[in-house]
Amino acid sequence: MSETEVPWLNEREMQVWRRWLRVQTELPAALGRDIARHSGLSLQDFETLVVLSEAPDERLRISALADQMHWERSRLSHHLRRMSARGLVSKEDCKEDGRGSFVALTEQGRAALESAAPGHVRAVRGLFLDGMSEDELALLGGFLERVLQRASV
Repeated sequence: MSETEVPWLNEREMQVWRRWLRVQTELPAALGRDIARHSGLSLQDFETLVVLSEAPDERLRISALADQMHWERSRLSHHLRRMSARGLVSKEDCKEDGRGSFVALTEQGRAALESAAPGHVRAVRGLFLDGMSEDELALLGGFLERVLQRASV
């Protein structure tokens, strides 16, 4: 096939692709509604708290947090400002080299995460994992890994 030829999607491929696009919209929206209803957190708040909770000393440089979350730094900075105003995270100067700053999980942030996590796991199971066989889970995991390898920069 030459570079000018377009390998158009067949009907089945188009149907699967459109379902995938819809899942990318519907699943995060459903998870976001669920976590907000039960905890008052947004899905983005929850993701931020999870990443910080898994970091050494529950803190990261803002640039490292942005990289891990695959967010633009400006978007993350705005989000962290809102989370900080709610007491979920705090900003700390970097004493080691005087450049940049850290964002840290606060006690209130940890408590919010611990409160929200069980319900979030139930929602992930109910919306995504339930009804999937072990073979399907392995197949999906392998497929998603290959997509991520091709798509990641």
